[in-house]
Amino acid sequence: MKPCYPLIIAALITLSACDQNNANSSAVKDNVDDALDRRPGEKVRDAAEDAGDKLKGAGKEIKETIKDATN
Repeated sequence: MKPCYPLIIAALITLSACDQNNANSSAVKDNVDDALDRRPGEKVRDAAEDAGDKLKGAGKEIKETIKDATN
């Protein structure tokens, strides 16, 4: 009787991939819904994302200004 280790390993890899696929599919669905503007409260979410992006940009500018001023 041959050991069936490769078969067992393949089965474990397949099972772990199936578990990860469920997590990835919800992330993909959220990204598609975001791109198509189908998420609940889309306008509020977009406004929050825009505000966050602007704050990050302002933070970078402040950091650069301080860096330039101290040099």
